[in-house]
Amino acid sequence: MQPLYTQNIKDFRSRAAVMKALGHPARLMVVDVLARGERCVCELTDLLGLDISTVSKHLRVLKKAGIVSDDKRGKQVFYSLRMPCVLRFFECLESVLAQG
Repeated sequence: MQPLYTQNIKDFRSRAAVMKALGHPARLMVVDVLARGERCVCELTDLLGLDISTVSKHLRVLKKAGIVSDDKRGKQVFYSLRMPCVLRFFECLESVLAQG
């Protein structure tokens, strides 16, 4: 007998990893800021009101999940949204919250 659901559990684990990366308010704020264009870590630190080590930690999580990418220029590192499709997810979240 064939299982009713045939997708691999590995696929769901990968999806869960991306969702987990987005599962922190500071990381959601980073994605929102980067939706408007690339930023260096120093700008993100100022915009979010967090210290540089905290912002860097959140950026590492987002980068590992494939959501953002980085570009080192001299001593500064600039981050950009690698997967702007995540913004559609934000729109979906807003719809869910509006139904509240």
